[in-house]
Amino acid sequence: MVNTLTDAQLLGEYAAKGSETAFAELVRRHVDLVYSVAQRLMQNPAQVQDVTQGVFLVLARNADHLQYHPALVGWLHRTTQNIAAQTVRTEARRQRREQEAVTMSDLLSPDTEPAWEVIAPQLDAALSELSEIDREVTLLRYFEKKTAAEIAGLLGTSEAAVQKRAQRALEGLRHSFARQGIAAGVTGLATVLTANAVHAAPTGLVTIFTAAALANSATATVTASTITAKTIAMTTLQKLAVAATVTLLAGAVFFEAKQVKQVRAENQSLQVAQAALQSKIDQAPPPVSAPPAAAPVMVAAAPSAELLKLRGEVAVLRQQADSATEKARVAEQKLVAEMDAVDKFNGYQAETINASKMVGLAVRIWSGDNGGQYPQNVMDLTNELSLKRDESGHLSTKLGNIDLTSLTYLKPADNQVAENHPDYVLAKERISRQAPDGTWRRIYLFADGSVQTASSFNGDFSGWEKANTYIPPADPTN
Repeated sequence: MVNTLTDAQLLGEYAAKGSETAFAELVRRHVDLVYSVAQRLMQNPAQVQDVTQGVFLVLARNADHLQYHPALVGWLHRTTQNIAAQTVRTEARRQRREQEAVTMSDLLSPDTEPAWEVIAPQLDAALSELSEIDREVTLLRYFEKKTAAEIAGLLGTSEAAVQKRAQRALEGLRHSFARQGIAAGVTGLATVLTANAVHAAPTGLVTIFTAAALANSATATVTASTITAKTIAMTTLQKLAVAATVTLLAGAVFFEAKQVKQVRAENQSLQVAQAALQSKIDQAPPPVSAPPAAAPVMVAAAPSAELLKLRGEVAVLRQQADSATEKARVAEQKLVAEMDAVDKFNGYQAETINASKMVGLAVRIWSGDNGGQYPQNVMDLTNELSLKRDESGHLSTKLGNIDLTSLTYLKPADNQVAENHPDYVLAKERISRQAPDGTWRRIYLFADGSVQTASSFNGDFSGWEKANTYIPPADPTN
């Protein structure tokens, strides 16, 4: 019966066999103690439960070496205090930073809509600074009033990708306006563009412009038909080939990732035209042989020249179709690679943040077990982080998919520094990383256990660190 075993025996059972029954008995024995300590230290009932749960999570993670601890209740009491203190500081820090973020947002991205009369003269220049695909998404979303689903269908991508591009495009417009001294928030921009970007043209103009276009087209046709007899003699099939070639060449100038589907459609049209030309060649009569003593040899040359010309047009169309297919393939690969890069970056960042939080908790536990001292480096936290050794006996430096050597650990020169200054940086990423949007990111672990990601446009974080972290004064004796 597990209720007759000591705490050490129960921990041993759990560490060796993963016995859920043994661990459940430990929780039953000590949950009242842990909950009562947390309740005295915390004001929020939800936080009391979080702290209690956190204590038993740490207990499960460290069961293998805690089974040799002389008195588990002492460890539980101290760990509850540490996690509760960390939770209080983290919450206070979070509230302060949220307030700062709100204040900064009010300064940089006001909720009020910018005046349309102010941004209208600069709008088209700002749009031209966007990438082709971001500009297309902006025009479809805020000018054509299409939904994200409709845009995704047109561009052959996902709704999530459309939403990201629309948000990035609005941010780009905001920066462009800011350089012109125009303050505009992203939300305000979206609202004012939706309301004012496109106005209906007078109804009468539609009829006037349509009639004028058709009249000019007819005049051009008549004029062209009277230039030379050679033009009159052009076959319908040749006109189709020329039109298809011109259309393809014009489309290729503006080809980008968003036109993958359009290019595929053009390829199909080219294949139809190519097949029609080949059919014409196959059906053409053979060259007429000259009579023995009659017309010159040039009589038979005309059909042969026509066939050669048609074959040349087929070759050109085939080359253009192959080129368009290759461009479509490259555009698809580019789009997929771009989305993969964003997903990989965000995934790595989330894993690094989680690993940093685990290191922060391990430091607090280690400090509590060592009289308030701090470890010399991250690898001192072998037990707290449950790091394993490989078959050769080498200690792993991996915490999940994150290598701990990618974090620079900054041991406090004075053990009171971390206690008195929650803004002190305990660890940070050794090398900053460039995000797919071009900005640089670095993750920081603070003494209170919180983790924050800093951003920089040029990879220099010294200004951010000076404004957001505690930097101990220089030792005057050095």
